[in-house]
Amino acid sequence: MKEVVVYTSSTCPYCSMAKDYLKKLNVEFTEKNVSTDRAAREELMKLGHTGVPLLIIDGQEIVGFDKCKVDELLKGESDC
Repeated sequence: MKEVVVYTSSTCPYCSMAKDYLKKLNVEFTEKNVSTDRAAREELMKLGHTGVPLLIIDGQEIVGFDKCKVDELLKGESDC
């Protein structure tokens, strides 16, 4: 199983889309909400990012919700 971490904020529609897509694929993930978790916000900035969503799949970063890239990293293929 791949390790998946999603940095989100409470008001981000793309974050909701990313989480919904991962749930649809039955992928377990750890959510780190930068709106409510100061440590998560600091982690995000240490990674060199200020925007969300940021998905990290087995150490590979995806900035924004890029369904094609998510499929590529999770399934090894993409329909895009």
